[in-house]
Amino acid sequence: MPRVVLYQPEIPPNTGNVARTCAATCTELHLIEPLGFEISDRTLKRAGLDYWPWVELSRHRDWQAFLEHRESRGGRLLALSRHASDPYHHLRYQPDDWLLFGRETTGLPPELLTQADHRLTIPMPGAIDRGGGVRSLNLSTSVGVVLFEALRQLDMG
Repeated sequence: MPRVVLYQPEIPPNTGNVARTCAATCTELHLIEPLGFEISDRTLKRAGLDYWPWVELSRHRDWQAFLEHRESRGGRLLALSRHASDPYHHLRYQPDDWLLFGRETTGLPPELLTQADHRLTIPMPGAIDRGGGVRSLNLSTSVGVVLFEALRQLDMG
């Protein structure tokens, strides 16, 4: 089952919504610190509703700790970024993939993108049609789009 990784998320409701999606799909959720909120933040809890007991949550103190954890378990690192050029739906997903998403305000740092096995984007025709005015989707929407494509391909959804 692919795993969802949020790099230094900043907005509690986004993380809560991602957690709900992870609970619904039996997908591991990995949070790389520092977080932009307390894990006990009431808006985080509210967005995740009462699904938190069903979320397989792992927290990593920093990027290096996450990399060590990933290395011990194997699997490809797939970085999602508006700066990538390969559409997310062109890749053949594997059960042990790690789906990496960046901060809501700044995305993934360039040095992290270079460490990924693949760099993927969610094409947005509206961004082109509107002169680039739509830069990105909401984090929780992006996670849902990519995760459900991976599950569809793997016949797990």
